[in-house]
Amino acid sequence: MKKYVCEPCGYVYDPEQGDPDGGIAPGTAFEDLPDDWVCPICGVGKEDFKAM
Repeated sequence: MKKYVCEPCGYVYDPEQGDPDGGIAPGTAFEDLPDDWVCPICGVGKEDFKAM
């Protein structure tokens, strides 16, 4: 699974780790994140992330 980086702040979404604080289980692919998921650091939406 690919990692994705938040262009505004540099946060990296790693599917192997998920986003436990945001209720996203480890093993969740970026494509499977809910549409309303936002960067836990700066709050932008998925549209501001790019594949690494």
